[in-house]
Amino acid sequence: MKNTIQTIYENQSWPELSDCTLCPRECHVNRNAGETGYCGQTGKLTAARAALHFWEEPCLSGTNGSGAVFFSGCNLGCVYCQNHEIAQGQSGREITVNRLSDIFLELQEKGAHNINLVTPAHFVPQIITALQTAKKQGLSIPVIYNTSAYEKTETLRMLEGLIDIYLPDLKYRDAALSGKYSHADDYFERAAAAIAEMVRQVGAPVFADGEDSLMRRGVIVRHLLLPGCVRDSRQLLRYLHETYKNDIYVSIMNQYTPLSQVSDIPPLNRRVSAEEYRRIVDYAIRIGIENGFIQEGETATESFIPSFDYEGI
Repeated sequence: MKNTIQTIYENQSWPELSDCTLCPRECHVNRNAGETGYCGQTGKLTAARAALHFWEEPCLSGTNGSGAVFFSGCNLGCVYCQNHEIAQGQSGREITVNRLSDIFLELQEKGAHNINLVTPAHFVPQIITALQTAKKQGLSIPVIYNTSAYEKTETLRMLEGLIDIYLPDLKYRDAALSGKYSHADDYFERAAAAIAEMVRQVGAPVFADGEDSLMRRGVIVRHLLLPGCVRDSRQLLRYLHETYKNDIYVSIMNQYTPLSQVSDIPPLNRRVSAEEYRRIVDYAIRIGIENGFIQEGETATESFIPSFDYEGI
């Protein structure tokens, strides 16, 4: 039966990809026929790494690590992208949906606390089938949807009941910034609607009992502080707190790493200063954010960027 299932999945085309509008770019390309849109991907499923990952928030990484699957391609295209090697489709290996299902189960067998789908938006139809198959075969750990939040709510609704934890970014409030750095003037509008849908689906945070206090369900919104963008960050944090109070967690990150592609784009060509990060953390405390994570010490380093060497693929 497994061989029959594999053959079906290998030959399957995905109706949603024949005129692809999965993300806000709405490229209307036929990815089943090999065309590519903004994400740079056809209908073939590609990924660059599937391994235990220890650099997520403590309630996700725990002691064993998060089972992170890094998909190739991206629909946002930030000029400073920390994972540009795979985001631009330069790294990735084609796999079947059946293989993706097996990867989920293999990560569970390795002790992963969860399955972590990294930049998955453009492969949602295939991921749905892979998750459904894996769950029938014993996948029982939480599933994380790890995204830039540049999503369509219609696509997110396709995932209802399959995702336990949503891990979206909220990058910008100012359309001028999102247009300049991510080529998406409508980023905040789209991301805000997407996060609202995520919260609707999974509700308030739920944690497991025990020393690890692992998250079992909920939403963690990440905000990566960019150099020179303290004012925009304050506006985002106020929006999140006024909208969701303690129904979400907020992760404020200072790990921005200026890579070679921004060497001539100030202020992105420098790290976030300790003073900038301190001002944002103090502001978050001052406005009443209680459920959150901060980073301490020197975290702006390429150690947060894994090797996309096809491990586990």
